[in-house]
Amino acid sequence: MAAAAVMLLLFFASCMHAAVFCAAAGFDEVPTVAFDEAFAPLFGESNMVRSSGGDAVSITLDRSTGSGFISKRYYHHGLFSADVKLPAGHTAGVVVAFYLSNGDVFEATHDELDFEFLGNRAGHRWRMQTNVYGNGSTARGREERYVLPFDPTAAKHRFSILWSSSSVVFYVDGTPVREAQHRRSRRRFTDGGMGPDGDDSDMGADYPSKPMAVYVTIWDGSTWATENGKHTVDYRHGPFTADFSGLVLRGCPADATGADIRQLHLGASTQRCATAEWELMTAEYAVMTARKRADMRRFRRRQMVYTVCYDTDRYPAALPECEVNAAERQMFERWGESKASFRSRTTAPAPLVSMMQAAD
Repeated sequence: MAAAAVMLLLFFASCMHAAVFCAAAGFDEVPTVAFDEAFAPLFGESNMVRSSGGDAVSITLDRSTGSGFISKRYYHHGLFSADVKLPAGHTAGVVVAFYLSNGDVFEATHDELDFEFLGNRAGHRWRMQTNVYGNGSTARGREERYVLPFDPTAAKHRFSILWSSSSVVFYVDGTPVREAQHRRSRRRFTDGGMGPDGDDSDMGADYPSKPMAVYVTIWDGSTWATENGKHTVDYRHGPFTADFSGLVLRGCPADATGADIRQLHLGASTQRCATAEWELMTAEYAVMTARKRADMRRFRRRQMVYTVCYDTDRYPAALPECEVNAAERQMFERWGESKASFRSRTTAPAPLVSMMQAAD
């Protein structure tokens, strides 16, 4: 056991200092699941098409309905992943989502981790939004938005959420793009930036902690998705189809479904999953090396167009998980939008809205 641990540490150390790109290491070895084995239709089954091999599924939004599916089980923690290809053309108002939630069980105190893909006008790029909610904290939205460095309608790309009791990491094609730590020590940056005041930061009850299921949906988000509702879904350009494959559910399943889930985060089920979580977080893809952090900073510097961490209009004091970098902060307007993105606008945008806030 000790020898194996030493070998693991040596491998991670070599990845940190290697000249090659290491961020995607380990993802290709994670086993996938067949749709019928692990998922069930959620709504709009008439707009859902499974592949003959059962390893891929397409969901469509048209004038009659959207579509979506849900995992058959809830999970305490884990790695959840999908290869996604988004619809092309004029997709303003269209929302495609890959996310974890327990909102069907904990209606008032639900947890949620989101990838939301927000359609756009023809000739304009899709936006990707990530969200982190815990204990019904949608009023304290933790949204970030990005433009992708590739065309998500031309080929499939992998989007992954790694969730543990200590952190949440969002990945795009194996590269970490966002990390939210449950508890984080304040760190000083070489350019003078610092984390929020205090010796350490704690998201507390805002951190997602209860078992969650995996959801995949496509739906009409005309009221908010594209420039806060300025451009709505035009069904003359539909139907709109998103393709999903490479489905990964590497998590510790909760012991029951439905209403019984309400008790599982309090007792033996959580203890049972502690060993599985340790195995998860020591996997090659889960260890956040210095190299991966550099790749994450690079992605965020180039692709992020909004972050709640620099939205002082909403939060004069940064949220606890935010690392406030003094130099980076100068690249963002006071409402959190990047200055590079804002240069093409004439007025400040309306407050950012997520699908959960739009539903309230």
